Amino acid sequence: MKYLIIVLFFIPLLSFGQNPNSKLPSVFLEELTWTEVQEALDKGIKTIIIPTGGTEQNGPHMVLGKHNFRVKFLAEKIANQLGDALVAPTLSYVPEGEINDPNSHMAFAGTIHLPEEYFIKVLEYAARSFKKHGFTDIVLVGDSGPNQNGMKVISEQLNQEWQASNTRVHFISKFILSSQSPENRPLIDSLIKKGIPQEAFGMNKDKLHADIYDASLLLAVNPNLVRIDKMKKLGNDPEENRKLGISGDPRKASAKIGKKFIKIRIQTSVNQILTLKKENR
Repeated sequence: MKYLIIVLFFIPLLSFGQNPNSKLPSVFLEELTWTEVQEALDKGIKTIIIPTGGTEQNGPHMVLGKHNFRVKFLAEKIANQLGDALVAPTLSYVPEGEINDPNSHMAFAGTIHLPEEYFIKVLEYAARSFKKHGFTDIVLVGDSGPNQNGMKVISEQLNQEWQASNTRVHFISKFILSSQSPENRPLIDSLIKKGIPQEAFGMNKDKLHADIYDASLLLAVNPNLVRIDKMKKLGNDPEENRKLGISGDPRKASAKIGKKFIKIRIQTSVNQILTLKKENR
């Protein structure tokens, strides 16, 4: 019994040694004091994740902040798995089409559009701030499609400018995986075999939005953000659904499906981050 107690005593110490951020009150920057952030930097936590979400319509069955809730949830999981990372406040003002474009999300009440040039500037000065304080790996993850180009642009610009330093900006292109991505296809195929129509996953190559994939991810994060009753009452007329801001069919969405997709996204993102930390230098 004496030896067993000794072994158990050392297990958490080994764990803390591998994951410096496990000693912090939170991995979220906004939930820390400045002295806690400085102590984290001094102990080797030099990675900061900047999550970008969005505020847009998601049909009558999902809340406007879908991207924000998902990206914050996933960023925390990624930071914990990396073990040496903090998470910056989520950027919820992002490109959403055009103010006067009736075909974009701006045609629906509640959507907020920030032109890409300003979106890029916000990312730039967030990155410059983190470099100033001593972070050496600035990771950009975005849960919305229109965010991707701006993150890619600013990462390339700053990495070119900062070549002589040890600081790098990493754009994680594999954070956002479509239902048709190679990483997701094995799971999609297994779900189709279990009876979910292949059309629900966009096998017709339609650009999906507020569909089964989208809704399942949010259900896994927080089921209170999905109006289940409204989702179940949706019809299968594509034109009528488009008028509601939906492309695809969310009616068979579930948290169980969403958790499987989330697991894939987290591991794929962590793998790319670890790769870029080496390749970008």
